Amino acid sequence: MSERTRDGLAAARARGRTGGQKPKLGPRQVELARQMYDELDEAGKRRYTVAQIAAEFGVTRPTIYRHLSPSGATM
Repeated sequence: MSERTRDGLAAARARGRTGGQKPKLGPRQVELARQMYDELDEAGKRRYTVAQIAAEFGVTRPTIYRHLSPSGATM
């Protein structure tokens, strides 16, 4: 059974299919989220919290943090 599974996955890759879920945020959305996070108000504090940014894009806070990290998981 595992051989058939490997063969099926290899055939799918040959057709250009990849596994896994599609990214929740596209590259443009990631850039907008970074801009929102970096935006400061008159007092020098962040204008938007991570929770507000996450709500704006309809994702969870960890998703925003993952894209804001220095390694920046961009897709």
